[in-house]
Formats: sequence, structure tokens, C-alpha cells
Amino acid sequence: MDAPERGALMLVRFIAAAFIGWAAVEIGLYLLICRQKNLPVEIFSCVLRSLPLLAGLGILVKAKSIAQWVSEKLDE
Repeated sequence: MDAPERGALMLVRFIAAAFIGWAAVEIGLYLLICRQKNLPVEIFSCVLRSLPLLAGLGILVKAKSIAQWVSEKLDE
């Protein structure tokens, strides 16, 4: 694996980690607000807020192939 592919792989992994972190903070803040205001936690809202988590996990699973694709697109 040469340097551009390693850089692309690092970029893809960073973006996936950012999605996962974003979802964790979003869900945590939603649960905290519901607890502070004594509101019930809605399942649909939690599922909707967990979509970036699922996207981040999917990107992590396919990180190498996405990084190769990004590297090829940047070489063109």
C-alpha cells in the first residue's frame, strides 16, 4: 500500500469515526434532555439519531475499498 492509499484510508477511517462520535453525542444529548424535562424517550427519535452511527460502521467495514476508490479518483 503506497502513501496516497494510506492517506485515503486514514481519511476514510477519520470520517467514519466522526460519524460514530456525532451519533453518540446526539443520542446522549437527546437522552439527557428527555431526562431533564421528564419527557418519554421516543424510539423513532433514537433510531433516527442513530443513522450516522450505522453509516459510520458501514464505512469502517468497507474502509479499504472506499479508500482505494478515493485514491483512484484523486489520481485522475
